[in-house]
Amino acid sequence: MKNIILVFLTTTSILFYSCTKGQTQNSNTNLSATEFAEKIEEFPSTPIVDVRTPDEFSKGHLRNALNCNLNGNDFQQQISKLDKSKPVFIYCLSGGRSSVAASQMRSEGFKEVYELAGGIMKWRAANLPETTNTKTSSTGLNKQQFESLLISDKLVLIDFYADWCAPCKKMKPYLDEISKEMADRVLVIRINADDNQQLCKDLNIDALPVLQLYKSKTLAWTNIGFISKEDVLKQIQ
Repeated sequence: MKNIILVFLTTTSILFYSCTKGQTQNSNTNLSATEFAEKIEEFPSTPIVDVRTPDEFSKGHLRNALNCNLNGNDFQQQISKLDKSKPVFIYCLSGGRSSVAASQMRSEGFKEVYELAGGIMKWRAANLPETTNTKTSSTGLNKQQFESLLISDKLVLIDFYADWCAPCKKMKPYLDEISKEMADRVLVIRINADDNQQLCKDLNIDALPVLQLYKSKTLAWTNIGFISKEDVLKQIQ
Protein backbone atom coordinates (compact mmCIF):
# COMPACT_ATOMS: atom_id res chain seq x y z
CA MET A 1 0.00 0.00 0.00
CA LYS A 2 2.84 2.37 0.93
CA ASN A 3 4.53 1.63 -2.39
CA ILE A 4 1.33 2.45 -4.29
CA ILE A 5 0.94 5.78 -2.45
CA LEU A 6 4.60 6.60 -3.10
CA VAL A 7 4.22 5.93 -6.82
CA PHE A 8 1.06 8.08 -6.93
CA LEU A 9 2.74 11.00 -5.18
CA THR A 10 5.79 10.78 -7.41
CA THR A 11 3.66 10.74 -10.57
CA THR A 12 1.57 13.66 -9.31
CA SER A 13 4.70 15.65 -8.55
CA ILE A 14 6.07 15.06 -12.04
CA LEU A 15 2.81 16.13 -13.63
CA PHE A 16 2.62 19.25 -11.47
CA TYR A 17 6.19 20.16 -12.31
CA SER A 18 5.55 19.68 -16.03
CA CYS A 19 2.41 21.88 -15.95
CA THR A 20 3.99 24.68 -13.94
CA LYS A 21 7.08 24.57 -16.12
CA GLY A 22 4.89 24.99 -19.21
CA GLN A 23 3.03 27.89 -17.60
CA THR A 24 6.33 29.60 -16.78
CA GLN A 25 7.52 29.23 -20.36
CA ASN A 26 4.25 30.72 -21.66
CA SER A 27 4.47 33.68 -19.29
CA ASN A 28 8.01 34.34 -20.52
CA THR A 29 6.99 34.78 -24.16
CA ASN A 30 5.37 38.21 -23.65
CA LEU A 31 8.44 40.40 -23.18
CA SER A 32 9.05 44.02 -22.24
CA ALA A 33 10.94 46.17 -24.76
CA THR A 34 14.24 45.67 -22.94
CA GLU A 35 13.70 41.92 -22.59
CA PHE A 36 12.70 41.71 -26.25
CA ALA A 37 15.93 43.48 -27.29
CA GLU A 38 18.00 41.20 -25.07
CA LYS A 39 16.32 38.10 -26.48
CA ILE A 40 17.06 39.29 -30.03
CA GLU A 41 20.72 39.65 -29.05
CA GLU A 42 20.59 36.13 -27.67
CA PHE A 43 19.16 34.74 -30.93
CA PRO A 44 20.46 37.13 -33.65
CA SER A 45 19.47 34.88 -36.57
CA THR A 46 15.86 34.47 -35.38
CA PRO A 47 13.25 36.06 -37.71
CA ILE A 48 11.57 39.25 -36.47
CA VAL A 49 8.04 39.67 -37.81
CA ASP A 50 6.33 43.08 -37.99
CA VAL A 51 2.61 42.50 -38.56
CA ARG A 52 1.69 46.14 -39.23
CA THR A 53 0.76 47.61 -42.60
CA PRO A 54 3.48 48.44 -45.18
CA ASP A 55 2.79 52.15 -44.61
CA GLU A 56 3.36 51.83 -40.86
CA PHE A 57 6.43 49.69 -41.47
CA SER A 58 7.96 52.28 -43.80
CA LYS A 59 7.84 54.93 -41.06
CA GLY A 60 10.05 52.93 -38.72
CA HIS A 61 10.66 49.32 -37.75
CA LEU A 62 13.09 47.04 -35.93
CA ARG A 63 16.26 46.28 -37.83
CA ASN A 64 16.05 43.16 -40.03
CA ALA A 65 12.29 42.86 -39.42
CA LEU A 66 10.08 41.14 -41.99
CA ASN A 67 6.84 42.95 -42.82
CA CYS A 68 3.99 40.42 -42.79
CA ASN A 69 0.79 42.47 -42.67
CA LEU A 70 -1.70 40.64 -40.45
CA ASN A 71 -4.59 42.09 -42.45
CA GLY A 72 -2.97 41.45 -45.80
CA ASN A 73 -4.09 38.77 -48.25
CA ASP A 74 -0.75 36.97 -48.16
CA PHE A 75 -0.13 36.88 -44.38
CA GLN A 76 -0.70 33.15 -44.15
CA GLN A 77 1.58 32.49 -47.11
CA GLN A 78 4.39 34.61 -45.65
CA ILE A 79 4.16 32.98 -42.21
CA SER A 80 4.17 29.49 -43.74
CA LYS A 81 7.73 30.10 -44.97
CA LEU A 82 9.05 30.28 -41.39
CA ASP A 83 10.41 27.28 -39.49
CA LYS A 84 7.81 26.32 -36.86
CA SER A 85 10.37 24.46 -34.77
CA LYS A 86 12.51 27.57 -34.20
CA PRO A 87 11.87 30.81 -32.21
CA VAL A 88 10.09 33.77 -33.84
CA PHE A 89 9.88 37.39 -32.63
CA ILE A 90 6.68 39.28 -33.39
CA TYR A 91 5.42 42.82 -32.79
CA CYS A 92 3.02 45.54 -34.00
CA LEU A 93 2.21 49.11 -32.95
CA SER A 94 0.86 48.54 -29.44
CA GLY A 95 0.53 44.77 -29.03
CA GLY A 96 -3.01 43.98 -30.19
CA ARG A 97 -2.36 42.68 -33.68
CA SER A 98 0.81 40.82 -32.70
CA SER A 99 -1.14 39.04 -29.95
CA VAL A 100 -3.70 37.85 -32.51
CA ALA A 101 -0.97 36.78 -34.91
CA ALA A 102 1.02 34.99 -32.19
CA SER A 103 -2.05 33.04 -31.05
CA GLN A 104 -2.74 32.02 -34.63
CA MET A 105 0.86 30.93 -35.16
CA ARG A 106 0.92 28.88 -31.96
CA SER A 107 -2.30 27.13 -32.97
CA GLU A 108 -0.63 26.24 -36.26
CA GLY A 109 2.33 24.60 -34.56
CA PHE A 110 4.91 27.31 -33.93
CA LYS A 111 6.78 26.21 -30.80
CA GLU A 112 8.29 29.47 -29.56
CA VAL A 113 6.73 32.86 -30.38
CA TYR A 114 8.01 35.89 -28.48
CA GLU A 115 5.77 39.00 -28.37
CA LEU A 116 6.83 42.60 -27.77
CA ALA A 117 4.51 43.75 -24.98
CA GLY A 118 3.08 47.17 -25.82
CA GLY A 119 4.46 47.00 -29.36
CA ILE A 120 6.89 49.36 -31.02
CA MET A 121 5.51 52.27 -28.99
CA LYS A 122 7.07 50.76 -25.87
CA TRP A 123 10.23 50.07 -27.88
CA ARG A 124 10.44 53.75 -28.83
CA ALA A 125 9.67 54.86 -25.28
CA ALA A 126 12.67 52.80 -24.13
CA ASN A 127 14.84 54.65 -26.70
CA LEU A 128 15.73 51.44 -28.49
CA PRO A 129 16.96 51.65 -32.12
CA GLU A 130 14.82 51.33 -35.21
CA THR A 131 15.31 51.93 -38.89
CA THR A 132 13.39 52.82 -42.06
CA ASN A 133 13.53 51.64 -45.66
CA THR A 134 13.87 55.20 -46.92
CA LYS A 135 16.51 57.87 -46.42
CA THR A 136 14.00 60.47 -45.28
CA SER A 137 10.91 60.19 -43.16
CA SER A 138 8.38 62.62 -41.77
CA THR A 139 9.13 63.71 -38.22
CA GLY A 140 5.70 65.23 -37.63
CA LEU A 141 5.04 67.91 -35.05
CA ASN A 142 7.75 69.00 -32.65
CA LYS A 143 6.99 69.89 -29.04
CA GLN A 144 6.95 73.63 -29.72
CA GLN A 145 4.42 73.19 -32.52
CA PHE A 146 2.32 70.97 -30.28
CA GLU A 147 2.29 73.59 -27.53
CA SER A 148 1.14 76.21 -30.03
CA LEU A 149 -1.97 74.07 -30.66
CA LEU A 150 -2.91 74.49 -27.01
CA ILE A 151 -3.23 78.27 -27.27
CA SER A 152 -6.99 78.75 -27.23
CA ASP A 153 -9.75 80.32 -25.15
CA LYS A 154 -11.53 76.97 -25.45
CA LEU A 155 -10.82 73.62 -23.84
CA VAL A 156 -8.42 71.64 -26.05
CA LEU A 157 -9.01 67.88 -26.29
CA ILE A 158 -6.05 66.03 -27.80
CA ASP A 159 -6.59 62.53 -29.18
CA PHE A 160 -3.46 60.46 -29.83
CA TYR A 161 -4.51 57.65 -32.16
CA ALA A 162 -3.40 55.27 -34.92
CA ASP A 163 -5.29 54.13 -37.99
CA TRP A 164 -5.07 50.46 -36.98
CA CYS A 165 -5.91 50.92 -33.30
CA ALA A 166 -9.32 49.29 -32.70
CA PRO A 167 -10.29 51.41 -29.63
CA CYS A 168 -9.16 54.53 -31.52
CA LYS A 169 -11.50 53.72 -34.39
CA LYS A 170 -14.33 53.05 -31.96
CA MET A 171 -13.85 56.44 -30.28
CA LYS A 172 -13.47 58.52 -33.46
CA PRO A 173 -17.21 58.89 -34.26
CA TYR A 174 -18.10 60.38 -30.89
CA LEU A 175 -15.01 62.59 -30.87
CA ASP A 176 -16.19 63.97 -34.23
CA GLU A 177 -19.60 64.55 -32.65
CA ILE A 178 -18.07 66.44 -29.73
CA SER A 179 -16.02 68.52 -32.16
CA LYS A 180 -19.20 69.62 -33.97
CA GLU A 181 -21.72 69.75 -31.12
CA MET A 182 -19.43 71.62 -28.70
CA ALA A 183 -17.41 73.69 -31.18
CA ASP A 184 -18.03 76.84 -29.15
CA ARG A 185 -16.42 75.30 -26.06
CA VAL A 186 -14.05 72.53 -27.13
CA LEU A 187 -11.33 72.25 -29.76
CA VAL A 188 -10.69 68.59 -30.68
CA ILE A 189 -7.30 67.81 -32.20
CA ARG A 190 -6.39 64.29 -33.38
CA ILE A 191 -2.70 63.38 -33.66
CA ASN A 192 -1.60 60.27 -35.53
CA ALA A 193 1.03 58.56 -33.38
CA ASP A 194 2.68 56.90 -36.40
CA ASP A 195 3.21 60.25 -38.09
CA ASN A 196 4.44 61.92 -34.89
CA GLN A 197 6.82 59.42 -33.35
CA GLN A 198 9.23 61.93 -31.82
CA LEU A 199 6.42 63.99 -30.33
CA CYS A 200 4.94 60.90 -28.68
CA LYS A 201 8.36 60.07 -27.26
CA ASP A 202 8.78 63.64 -25.95
CA LEU A 203 5.35 63.55 -24.31
CA ASN A 204 5.75 59.98 -22.96
CA ILE A 205 2.87 58.67 -25.07
CA ASP A 206 3.63 54.95 -25.15
CA ALA A 207 0.14 53.44 -25.46
CA LEU A 208 -2.99 54.11 -27.51
CA PRO A 209 -5.47 55.66 -27.49
CA VAL A 210 -4.61 58.59 -25.21
CA LEU A 211 -6.89 61.57 -24.55
CA GLN A 212 -5.56 64.75 -22.98
CA LEU A 213 -7.71 67.70 -21.93
CA TYR A 214 -6.01 71.10 -21.65
CA LYS A 215 -7.35 74.27 -20.09
CA SER A 216 -5.34 77.46 -20.65
CA LYS A 217 -2.40 75.33 -21.90
CA THR A 218 -2.42 73.31 -18.66
CA LEU A 219 -3.07 69.57 -18.68
CA ALA A 220 -6.27 69.10 -16.68
CA TRP A 221 -7.06 65.44 -17.40
CA THR A 222 -5.70 62.44 -19.26
CA ASN A 223 -6.98 58.96 -20.11
CA ILE A 224 -5.23 55.90 -21.54
CA GLY A 225 -7.28 53.29 -23.38
CA PHE A 226 -10.89 53.19 -24.48
CA ILE A 227 -13.35 55.51 -22.74
CA SER A 228 -17.01 56.19 -23.49
CA LYS A 229 -18.40 59.47 -24.77
CA GLU A 230 -20.38 59.91 -21.54
CA ASP A 231 -17.23 59.74 -19.43
CA VAL A 232 -15.41 62.20 -21.67
CA LEU A 233 -18.33 64.64 -21.44
CA LYS A 234 -18.16 64.46 -17.64
CA GLN A 235 -14.60 65.83 -17.83
CA ILE A 236 -15.53 68.54 -20.31
CA GLN A 237 -18.60 69.71 -18.40
